[in-house]
Amino acid sequence: MRRNRGFTLIELLVVIAIIAVLIALLLPAVQSAREAARRAQCVNNLKQLGLAAQNYISTYDVMPMQCNYPTSEIQDSGFSWSWTVAILPQIEQGALFDSMNFSLGNYGLHMTTAGYTQVASLLCPSESISQRPGYPWATSSYVGNYGGPGQIMAYSGTIVPPKDLLLNGGIGTTGWGGGAGTVRIASITDGTSNTAVFSEHLIGLGLAPGVASITPNSKDARRVIFPGVDTSGVGTGADGAMRAAQACMTLPPTTTANAGASAYLGYNWLLGYPTHVSLVNYMHVARPNSLHCGNAGDISYVQFVGPTGSAAASSNHSGGVNVALADGSVRFVKDSISLPAWWALGSRSGGEVLSADSY
Repeated sequence: MRRNRGFTLIELLVVIAIIAVLIALLLPAVQSAREAARRAQCVNNLKQLGLAAQNYISTYDVMPMQCNYPTSEIQDSGFSWSWTVAILPQIEQGALFDSMNFSLGNYGLHMTTAGYTQVASLLCPSESISQRPGYPWATSSYVGNYGGPGQIMAYSGTIVPPKDLLLNGGIGTTGWGGGAGTVRIASITDGTSNTAVFSEHLIGLGLAPGVASITPNSKDARRVIFPGVDTSGVGTGADGAMRAAQACMTLPPTTTANAGASAYLGYNWLLGYPTHVSLVNYMHVARPNSLHCGNAGDISYVQFVGPTGSAAASSNHSGGVNVALADGSVRFVKDSISLPAWWALGSRSGGEVLSADSY
């Protein structure tokens, strides 16, 4: 009489081990596929913003301004309407735009309908933090190009503040207004395919406990603003810009975050301010995925990265960030890009020669 033979313990253990190895091999592939899908959605979001800017130009003949300071006669927040508000009708958010009462200022109970609404296309799917830094106010992963190093020329990007209030006697200090003002397609003499309009940044931690103890080597270092270093002696021009960028990328490991300023990193997509860059803008100073650095030489109230600091583009995408160009295309820029090439991509009229293989 034949007996049915079962698996021995050894055979079962071998099978389990093989299955475990297969799962271990499969999981990274699954995670990689998911991140590829998230990155593709992020590219699509930026492409929509880029096309919205093109449609805005078709209507008004200029790029949307970083903000429209002053906002109104009643400024209950001290901030201004951001560029994001300006292009809401162009990203199919006309109803949200119509819900705003622009005559009453931008920060009060009358703004909660719009301000509490999280627009899905303004969030990168790879963002790993679900808590809004300025809860219940909604946030945004996408930021406008403020320009290259202030040591070369401030406001040299495409999403810049208005000019008239940035000159002597206005916001900031002497000379800060040189590159600000309305930007037209004709202003982009470096070529629309060589000039950035939008990129992305990781949203901040708000007033979460422990922000003040975050150092440059901490896990969340890219989500806070560091006070930076005194670069008053670095000089101007490319040499000064290089020294300032290097100082930001090599902060002393004991440097701690500016907790008060960090609370405003991604705080509210409605709000912008000419000299508070990191609210809704980024800068082409330090490389992508570097830190946010203020400048010790800035005037006291410029805590959210001023025109001579460095508000970096950043993301959870491996190896770089997505950047929307002025021609409507979106490119992936690696963290390893050379500083001169990164600066050239940020300036609209610097006269630099930038080839496609530079990034």
